[in-house]
Amino acid sequence: MTLATPRIAALATSLAAAPAHAHLVETGFGAFYDGVAHVALTPSDLLVVIALALLAGQRGTRAARYALFALPPAWLVGGLVGASWPNAGALPLLTTLSFAAAGALVALNAKVRDVGVALLAVVAGLLHGLVNGATMAPAGASLLALGGATTAIFCLTAILSAEVTALPAGWPRIVVRVAGSWIAAAGLLMLGWLLRPGG
Repeated sequence: MTLATPRIAALATSLAAAPAHAHLVETGFGAFYDGVAHVALTPSDLLVVIALALLAGQRGTRAARYALFALPPAWLVGGLVGASWPNAGALPLLTTLSFAAAGALVALNAKVRDVGVALLAVVAGLLHGLVNGATMAPAGASLLALGGATTAIFCLTAILSAEVTALPAGWPRIVVRVAGSWIAAAGLLMLGWLLRPGG
């Protein structure tokens, strides 16, 4: 086998590959599951949902309920606005700031009031939903895909916040704060990347 054979095989494979989709992942199970997969495979979306759920769980049952019934509807509204306004495009600086700030609040175990948690959830939901709708619409996403994303966010928020509220004091709560610090660190790294010269 010559040295050129692997190169020819790689070229043939790349030419025969299916076209890539910039933002909407196609699962093959339909639009609803494409929306679910979109949340799971978009780091900024996944991290902001995790951070807000952890923060709500740290603050207790009422804050967790507020976040649960604030984040998904705000995300859906933002998605609908973004879908009808596709020129909004990506806002990487704002979405990165949102999950970095939420992670920092978790790491600091910040004493945010219940209404404050709900307000953070609404702002983050509208922002990330707007970006989702604006970037998913050109890829052919439907209302069903936005519904799938919203359902995934509801389930993830419900499970994580409920688990955190039930954690005993001590090292389990420290683990939650460590997770928040990792999310904040990821946000800082991403901000550095976005703000680099020539970036």
